[in-house]
Order: sequence, then C-alpha cells, then structure tokens
Amino acid sequence: MSAMIPRTLPGDAHAQAPQQVPRTGVIRSLDALLRQARARGADDAELRSNCDDAPDFPLRVPLALLDQIENWTADDPVLRQVLPSPREHDAVPGYTTDPVGEAQHQDGALLRKYTGRALLVTTQACDVHCRYCFRRSFDYGNAQEAGNYDAAFASIAADPSIHELILSGGDPLTLSLRRLRNIVEAAEAIAHLETLRIHTRSAIVNPARVTEGLASLLANTRLQVICVVHANTAQELGPAAQASLQKLRASNAMLLNQAVLLAGVNDTAEAQIALSKQLLACGVLPYYLHQLDPVAGAAHFEVPDARGRVMLESVRASLPGYLVPKLVRELPGASAKTPL
Repeated sequence: MSAMIPRTLPGDAHAQAPQQVPRTGVIRSLDALLRQARARGADDAELRSNCDDAPDFPLRVPLALLDQIENWTADDPVLRQVLPSPREHDAVPGYTTDPVGEAQHQDGALLRKYTGRALLVTTQACDVHCRYCFRRSFDYGNAQEAGNYDAAFASIAADPSIHELILSGGDPLTLSLRRLRNIVEAAEAIAHLETLRIHTRSAIVNPARVTEGLASLLANTRLQVICVVHANTAQELGPAAQASLQKLRASNAMLLNQAVLLAGVNDTAEAQIALSKQLLACGVLPYYLHQLDPVAGAAHFEVPDARGRVMLESVRASLPGYLVPKLVRELPGASAKTPL
C-alpha cells in the first residue's frame, strides 16, 4: 500500500456527507461567526469584546456544532470551547507547546507511548478547532515529511507486541472513505493486530462525516473496533450527533467517550451527570474525564485537581459506576494515564 500522510487542509470537502444533514458548512473567521450570532439575535458586540480578532490558532467551527449553541454569549458551554480568547496569549508557567511529551515518542507518522499500542497520526485536519486542543502546536510537518503510512505499518508489522492500532490526528474521520479503507486493510494484513481504535470528535461536531459507507467498513473488518468519541457536554449531543452515533453502533463498534474537564464548560456535577445520561441514551459509555493538558494558550480552561475530585464524588453519589468516567491526567513519560 502506498498512502502518504495526506496534505489536506482543514475544511476539504468530504464526498460522503449524507443528504439528511443539511448543515455541513464551516465557519473560519470571527466575522462569519459574528454574522451567525447576529442572525440569532445575539449581541455581537459583547461577543467581539470577549474575542481575539487574530488568534495564533485559527478559528474553525462546523455549522452543525453552532446549531447546538443555546445562549449566544461567551459563557455558552459550546461557544466557549471554540471562541478565541485574548487570554490565549497569556504566558503561563508550565503551559508548553508539547504538553504531554509527544515529540520524544514520534517517528514520522507513528507515536509509540504505551506498551502494546501504536498511534498513527493520520492527518492534520480537524472539523473543529477546540481552543484547548493539546495538539494545537503539534509538528504535523514532521509527521508528513518524515514518515508515511507504509513506513508506519512496516514498523508495526516488525513488532509483534503491538496488538492495538490507534487512529488519531487531527481527526481520522476527515479522511476520505478510500483512505480509511486503505488504513483498515493495511492493519488487517498484520496478524498480531487485534484492535482498531478510532479517536474522533467529528462524529459529534460534524455528524455528516459518519456515513453508511464508513459504518459498513467498520462492520466488515476482522479487527475489534472501538470508537472513542469526544463530547464535553450533553448540549453537544443533539439529534444529528445522536444519528451519527447510532450508525457507529450499528457497525458493532464499541463506543466510549473521552471528555476534557474545562472551566466554564462542564466543571459542575450537574453538567457531568447530564453528559453521562445523554451518552447512555446514545449508546456510549463514559470512559475518561481528562484533566486539561497544559498546552500554551489554554490555561484559562484549567480546573484545580481538588475541585475535580470533589465534583466527581458528587457524580459518583448520583449515578451507577458505569456512568462515572475516570478522572485522569496524562503525564509525559508515564506508562499510562494517571488516575486522580
């Protein structure tokens, strides 16, 4: 197989978008976002006063996610995640461009951090630019120029201890179905690979990415498929996202959710309980609640560990154990996620 790391830019068209989801456009500028706000009767002057007009990390928001905004102010839990803040320019000790130490584990497109697993950086493209993204400063150029899929799969094939392939990015679901099929077929050809894990936020924020063709691909692989989606609030799980998750469930994939604990977004027991209940209704189990990775530009989202523990105890007192995510932090060099 010859499949170089794709040089796609965020926002490239996706030919497989289902017709029943009309909102497939994307917002790429603050002015366009403010026009959307004005169209909904919001005070765009208030929003602009809370925004950075020229962020280092470009603004990108799918229209499908904008449809989930309930209160068009800077305090809305969905809007807060994508609205560039002037505070992103604050220099905060401990907040770096490589917050989880990935550079030391990177070999072209492949990341080897944990025993038995290998992570393939499939693309730099994402459907949404979350302001807290731990890879907002990741060296995708290194991944694209130093490696390709062939080299990555040759490395995996040479190491029988690897039993799980993780697809990440960017977001692997921004790839075309053809590219995804090439990846799956290459993984299937390696006998010691047993599990294919796909990490995606696209299934939540741009549900049109989940097509019948993708569901069929996942349903017909010999590999055990785990889809780890990324929803931070129940508000994000509207009808379109629910439909995309239903398609993934129909493929017999196991569905788990990873959320990030974010100040002003989901840092209350009530928000976490609502998220867990809505995930269950969608057939998804809460998996991890990540403490914020200390990436430069995201310090204003930080929630102290002690507060996170107290909050999760309240969640645990209200829900059965299978609906309580594990509060964890990723530490550079650690052999696994660190429970908090």
